[in-house]
Amino acid sequence: MFEVAISAPVAMLAGMNTTSEHDRTLAAQLRSLSIEPAAFETELPEPRARRRMIPGPILVLAATVSLAVVALYGPRPLELAGVSGEHPAISADETPARGGAAVEGMRPPADDGAKSRAAPTREITGSGYVVAPDVAIVFSKYEGRVVAVEVEAGDKVVAGQVLVRLDDAGARFALRGAEISWRAAELALEARNIALVQARSSLTRIGRLAGRDAMSAQALEEAKTTYDTAENGAEQARQDLAKARLDIDRAREQVEALNVRAPISGTVTRLDAHVGDTVLSREDSVRENESLLAITDTANMVIDADVAEANIALMRPGLSGEAVLDGFPGQPFAVEVAKIAPVISREKGTVTLRLSLTSPPSGMRPAMAARIRLVVGEGSAGTHHPPRPSRLRPLAYAPQDEG
Repeated sequence: MFEVAISAPVAMLAGMNTTSEHDRTLAAQLRSLSIEPAAFETELPEPRARRRMIPGPILVLAATVSLAVVALYGPRPLELAGVSGEHPAISADETPARGGAAVEGMRPPADDGAKSRAAPTREITGSGYVVAPDVAIVFSKYEGRVVAVEVEAGDKVVAGQVLVRLDDAGARFALRGAEISWRAAELALEARNIALVQARSSLTRIGRLAGRDAMSAQALEEAKTTYDTAENGAEQARQDLAKARLDIDRAREQVEALNVRAPISGTVTRLDAHVGDTVLSREDSVRENESLLAITDTANMVIDADVAEANIALMRPGLSGEAVLDGFPGQPFAVEVAKIAPVISREKGTVTLRLSLTSPPSGMRPAMAARIRLVVGEGSAGTHHPPRPSRLRPLAYAPQDEG
């Protein structure tokens, strides 16, 4: 407008055909004060959205209408506070944020209740081996020569079953000698009992005669001594017979022990006995390779697996998961933590877990490699730590950006 106001007199003066000197001087002064169009040829800024100016009366009218609507239909202050019984109070926790996300301090929508209640889980992995806790290394109790091997490696046996038969001539002779001694002790006891009966009868007769003064007191005393001696002899014979019975039981036990029996039920996993071998007694056998065989209880095998020491706080007996064997990669099965090792491996930085098995593959064998995976709830009781919502809530309930 300033440009137009100044340029108009200039144009009027320029359009006159005849001018005076005063007019020309005035036109030159006005021309010097005018703004040339070339000054506006610079680069203009980027166009911005022009704000529409709403006239003041329209704003006043809109405010008046809004107040009237609120007065007619809006909730009363006491109802918002939950004091009035006509309308239930609406708490801030029940107000959903825009975009479907709940603001901090507000609960998510009702349809997401199941997801919000589900505790986050964590998977812990480890590796280990199949272990048979019950393994029996079978030795011979006494020295002998192997005359028969009744089983082979891989056979299933039951407790008490004969595995290996040995022969020992010395044990057989000892049993025969014990039987003879036992028979001799029986005969000696019978003789002692006969002598005791005779001594008792003689003492009774002499005592009756001495009561009628028909027998001297010395004869009566001698009869009593004979009876006491016979009674002691009979008692000694009974003790000898008892000792003979013990000797024969010992000899029979040694001969019976030549039939080596299974101490537990299981599978023969190692067999070192061969017909014709001479084996040492258990007292003289100090190395495992001097044993006859080994039996493993394959019906109650477990897995000993190592997990990182950093997960020790999450471990507890009863924690469940699954395992898979390298030999049967397509047959995973359920496992459960039965025991936790009381010490940590300093070299590996791991803790060993003993896992019980549920429905493992039928072909599972001891020492098979296994991989395990345990599922731990973040807020479960097994963690021994209270839940930490302050760390998880911002991730789950952060409001969305309005832009």
